[in-house]
This record gives sequence, structure tokens and C-alpha cells, in this order.
Amino acid sequence: METDEFRLGSGHGIRNPFLEKDKEEEKKRIPEIATASGKKSNVSYTTTGEISTTAAANASANRTEDNHSTSGKDNVDDDDDKNDPHKRTYSFFKMLLKQWEDDLSRRPEAVRKSIQGKTETKTFKQCKDYIRPLFKLCKSRKLETSIMKNLIKIVDYCEEGEFVKAHDEYMDVSIGRAAWPIGVTMVGIHARSGRAKIESANVAHVMNSELQRKYLTSVKRLMSYAQKKREDVAPSKKVL
Repeated sequence: METDEFRLGSGHGIRNPFLEKDKEEEKKRIPEIATASGKKSNVSYTTTGEISTTAAANASANRTEDNHSTSGKDNVDDDDDKNDPHKRTYSFFKMLLKQWEDDLSRRPEAVRKSIQGKTETKTFKQCKDYIRPLFKLCKSRKLETSIMKNLIKIVDYCEEGEFVKAHDEYMDVSIGRAAWPIGVTMVGIHARSGRAKIESANVAHVMNSELQRKYLTSVKRLMSYAQKKREDVAPSKKVL
């Protein structure tokens, strides 16, 4: 006998109780699925946030380590420059040349075209050309030890503002403390007592070669420029 559930009604609509039960169960499951998916998404979001926070912390730590390592390298380089006389000499006179060139470039056009301005420009170019052999010797570390000792003292005194002492060191390296004999030095078979003062350490380096004369002349010009720029130094420590 047919029940109401399986009878054909108007419009031939068929009702299946089993399908209706499945639909009701699906409706009940939808909120549960949504809740579960929400929890999963929250978990994923939380996990992602933790991962991103950890990654950011690691990146900042790496940047800090890089900064410390870079600063450490800079300090090591500075210490090396201070302990290396060739680097110090090269850097100091190169810096003075750059400052001098910048000062000349900032002059007004009228000053540049004046007689005094042209003379200053010519002096700078000559100084720049003459000191190049000294820079090459410092780079190759082939500069004579006796000259290097005096030059590093000149650099130290100029940085301290002791330009009188720097001038004395320049006189030692250029003219030297050698005896300047007049006339005949050997008149007999016996050695004279004054001849012992004429040694290689006391020979004037500026007289040894034209090359040395040129770059030592440039050193003196740069010393004068450094003295002119140091307005904080007392006049008693300057060479007038």
C-alpha cells in the first residue's frame, strides 16, 4: 500500500524521506565545518604571524651582527692606517691636495682671472705634479727609510698644530745637518776629525736627485697650506 511519502501529487513532485534526512544532516554539518575552518584559518594566521615575527627577529639580529662586524672592520682599518707610515703619509698629503683644489675651485671668476689667482692655480698644478712620485713610492712602499721617518714626523706635527717643529723636520730632511766643507777636505794622508760628520745619515736628500727635490718642495707647500687653514693654532706655533 502506497504511503503519502511515495504518492505522486500535483506537479508530479516526489518526496524522498531519506534525501530529506541527508539534507538536514548537511545543514547541521555546515556550521560545524565553518567553525572548524575558522579555527584552522586562525591557526594558520597565528602560525604565519609567529613565523614572520621570528623571521623579522632573525633579520634584525643579522643586521646587528653585520653592523658590528662592519664597525669592527673599520676600526681595524683605522688602526692599520695609524700603524702604517706609508698610508698615513699618502692619506695626509692627498687630503691637503684635495682641500686646496676645492678652495681654488670656489674662488670667484674675477679672482681666478687675476694675476694672483693665475699664480695660485699654477702653483697648485706644479705641486700636484711634483708630489706624484712621492705617492707612487708610498703605494709601492719603496720610499727610503730615512726620508720616511722625517715625513711621518712632519705629518704628526702638522696634525698637532706644531708647525715650527714640522718646519724643523722639513729642514732636516731637505737640507740636513751635514757639514758643508769649504775648499779642500783632504790635504794630507791623515783623516780629519771634522770629516767624520759627513755621513750618509747627514747628507741633504734634496741634493741627491731632482726627483727628491721636487716632491720635497711640494711637501713644504702643502705644509704652508695646512698652516694657513689652521686658524685655531697660536701664532707662536706657526712659521711666519
